[in-house]
Amino acid sequence: MNKKLSEKWIKASITGTIWAASEIVLGSFLHNLNIPFSGNILTAIGLIILISISYIWNDRGLFWRAGVICAVMKTMSPSAVIFGPMIAIFSESVLLEASTRILGKNVAGFALGSMLAMSWNLFQKIFSYIIYYGSNIIDLYTNLLRMAQKQLNIKTDIVWLPIIILLVVYALFGLVAAVIGIRVGRRMLQQPAVTTILKSNEPVQNFFRKSGKDFNYSVTWLLYDILALIASFIILSKTSWPVWVPATILFSVIWVLRYRRAMRQLSKPKFWIFFVAITLLTAFVFTAGGTGNFWQEGLLTGIQMNFRAIAIIFGFSAIGTELYNPVVRNFFSRTRYRNLPLAVELSVESLPDFIAAIPDFKSFVRNPVSIFYQVLSHAGNRFSEIRGRNRRIFILAGARQEGKTSFAIKLADYLRSNEIKLNGFLALRNMDGSETTGYDLENIKTGEKHSFLVSKDQPGTGRIGKFSIVNEGLLFGKAIIQEALPGKNQLIIIDEVGALELRGEGWADSLGSLVTESTDHLLLIVRDENVKEVIRKWDLAGAELINIREVTVEQAGKDIVNKLTV
Repeated sequence: MNKKLSEKWIKASITGTIWAASEIVLGSFLHNLNIPFSGNILTAIGLIILISISYIWNDRGLFWRAGVICAVMKTMSPSAVIFGPMIAIFSESVLLEASTRILGKNVAGFALGSMLAMSWNLFQKIFSYIIYYGSNIIDLYTNLLRMAQKQLNIKTDIVWLPIIILLVVYALFGLVAAVIGIRVGRRMLQQPAVTTILKSNEPVQNFFRKSGKDFNYSVTWLLYDILALIASFIILSKTSWPVWVPATILFSVIWVLRYRRAMRQLSKPKFWIFFVAITLLTAFVFTAGGTGNFWQEGLLTGIQMNFRAIAIIFGFSAIGTELYNPVVRNFFSRTRYRNLPLAVELSVESLPDFIAAIPDFKSFVRNPVSIFYQVLSHAGNRFSEIRGRNRRIFILAGARQEGKTSFAIKLADYLRSNEIKLNGFLALRNMDGSETTGYDLENIKTGEKHSFLVSKDQPGTGRIGKFSIVNEGLLFGKAIIQEALPGKNQLIIIDEVGALELRGEGWADSLGSLVTESTDHLLLIVRDENVKEVIRKWDLAGAELINIREVTVEQAGKDIVNKLTV
């Protein structure tokens, strides 16, 4: 990927892709076997992934970003209905994010957030039934329970009892997910990442391969789909059956002719079972309750509820298809959310590797903590690989004694105030009146100083112009660079890279290792006359030049912050 992507979105892409991979591998297994509460199991897996990975990546906003990525990846599913799962995934991530923002990323924050996120499944299921079938579904539910209450001679109101019981079960399920996530996260902190390659799930490798990639997308059709869906709602609620029956059929036929995948829901036995059950139950309730024109009115109400559901299924399926339009994606790439399409592009690239790392469901059941630990251990390796391609290198240039170091000191303060982690060193000039007597190196991270250049002779040391090199200071600078080599999500500042390094002395070797081995961002301070040679020697053709004569500290700082963060 040649485009630049902020590190926070890289982490979100990796986290969201692991979540999406688990949905693909384990979701296909659960749904194919029609295992009860499969949606809750998948939610629990997603929560475990988010909670455990937050122990190694503590970035603010990681949860909701990962939720967006996973939700967008869900649109690549061949399923005709995608908006429900997308909303659920995003809502769960937002609830976990909100809880940890309020209580912190601790046991309480994770537990409450996980319970809220799991409980959202119940509320969304209720809301979706209301959206699909209208307010009549509420009357059907309450009338059935009141009939049962009357038949069983129960004195208390039981309308809310089933919902309360389910809510408690969901919340407890969420609590269990939080406990597992915390255990996995703590284990990841205590033990090094594993390098074992897990058995590949080859049968699901092509799960997201879209059969309709040659589809003739149209913004005009997208607008039609939205207007048609709105029109169908109005017609169903404001007109009588001689109007809404042919109108809904007409809209549905048009959608089916253009969007073949809209038919998939109608091919499922579950849809027709619900169709018949709701129609007959409505007729039964109307008849038993003695309301309206008895069973005829109930039957017509049930059919109307099902027609509404068909319109929603077809309409949202059509809109979801048109949203794949490259024109729509390109629109987002030009907005403040431009990181999202780049992150999705990265996720699509990473998905096959993470699918291969997800074991079968039986392995998860036998030892969930160990399996999650093994899968998530690959996240750090993937991050280092991607981040190395995404690193930024800046060259702060200026003339001799023009104030490069003074500029860099102020720039470092600005970057720290914007939560940019810094490492490296600055060369601070020592003055005796108007005369320069030497330079001290200052560790940017710790503030520790050590003499580096002095005007008096030093036996057995090299020289730079009129100054002698202090060996201890040279080793001090090399040690700072060496400490930064593993890559710790930071900007490393090196002051100054010049004639000594260009002839292979000083910390030339250490700087070479920093350029080739570290994934951290770099800011090198270089004199004007040495810029081209420094770029050539360390192959820094993609470096971004900051000339202190052309920008202010604040302008340079804002530019760097924007390029290193969201």
